[in-house]
Amino acid sequence: MGKNNLYRKTAADFGKMLAGENITLVYGGGKVGLMGVMADSALAAGGKCIGVIPKSIADLEIAHDYLTELHIVKNMQERKAMMMEISDAFVALPGGLGTLDELAEVLTYNQLRIFDKPLGLLNVNGYFDHLTQFFDHGVTEGFVRKEHRDNIILSDNAEDLLVKLNQYKPVHIGKWIEEIKEESSLN
Repeated sequence: MGKNNLYRKTAADFGKMLAGENITLVYGGGKVGLMGVMADSALAAGGKCIGVIPKSIADLEIAHDYLTELHIVKNMQERKAMMMEISDAFVALPGGLGTLDELAEVLTYNQLRIFDKPLGLLNVNGYFDHLTQFFDHGVTEGFVRKEHRDNIILSDNAEDLLVKLNQYKPVHIGKWIEEIKEESSLN
């Protein structure tokens, strides 16, 4: 849940907001942590929630019992693939290593144009400040292209974040792939 109650409150408010906007929450399917709080809030507000959880985690009795849909899959790779397939956009709230793993995969899929779906970071209490500084450093050092860094939508306000997600325009791959080929041949 994090040490600051603001994280829990924001997750609950965001779940309620999604329900109010008739946006279905697709998430990892658990009843614990901030995502469990968000799912509970969305459901209580009349929203729809789809969970995708590996059997090994469901067997630990942390799968949410009252979701609109619950998909039990074989492993984490299948979980992420299904969540990415059925989602139209992605929002990361403060979290741990699993959040970072999912975030990195979505960023990579967008970069490679495996799909063109927006990704937002709900920057509660400045939680993602250091991560976005890392991305900025990657741009400065030439490991991250500016257009890919700019594709990460950041806001500390949920309403603003949803507006920006709806205005998302994907980066076109052709130009940067050619530039990478040129940069690589300069050695």
